[in-house]
Amino acid sequence: MEEQQQKKARNKYSIIVPTYNERLNIALVVYLVFKHLKDVDFEMIIVDDGSPDGTQDVVKKLQEVYGEDRILLRPRPKKLGLGTAYIHGLKHASGNFVVIMDADLSHHPKYLPSFIKKQMETGASIVTGTRYVKGGGVHGWNLMRKLTSRGANVLAQTLLWPGVSDLTGSFRLYKKSVLEDVISSCFSKGYVFQMEMIVRASRKGYHIEEIPITFVDRVFGSSKLGGSEIVEYLKGLVYLLVTT
Repeated sequence: MEEQQQKKARNKYSIIVPTYNERLNIALVVYLVFKHLKDVDFEMIIVDDGSPDGTQDVVKKLQEVYGEDRILLRPRPKKLGLGTAYIHGLKHASGNFVVIMDADLSHHPKYLPSFIKKQMETGASIVTGTRYVKGGGVHGWNLMRKLTSRGANVLAQTLLWPGVSDLTGSFRLYKKSVLEDVISSCFSKGYVFQMEMIVRASRKGYHIEEIPITFVDRVFGSSKLGGSEIVEYLKGLVYLLVTT
């Protein structure tokens, strides 16, 4: 236990949160991260893609409360894709570990201590949240969306054998050096990007551990997943099948 505390004291966690029109969610996300990581050295890097709803104004108010050294606003002029948002955030990350999570409250910050503990216990290069093991699940989805998500994962598992149960999840903890390596070899955009990240990490032989999480559908705002993303997912699956 004492050794784990010493390791935690030496580590710093950079939490990259891409945003687009998350004015109603971002303050609560930030509050919950600070609540659950009281004894952890961390920074939050908000990568906002030119949200017209005033998300950046809210983040600037949060900087006044928590400090600009803990809340880093690193905006971009427009929507440029999830993968490039992480690359942009990485450029400003000072931690030796990086967490990627959504801003819409679908990824509850209460799981972050479990991610950190699992990494320290196992030495994993990546700890990923999963909906599809005992203790995990989904709340707020209708049956069709559950079937679509589950079917997408089963299809990918069958074709790609990635060694993880939840390919499309986007709540993960990485060693910074591992994320830099994996992200540099990824070419996909949008919904497929998370899948390519974990598949390529698995192919590279990185140690991956899983933590069961309950994914909660967004309360405020609208989902950015549509039919075009599902088509892109299928195209990406074929691409990964050929290239990995």
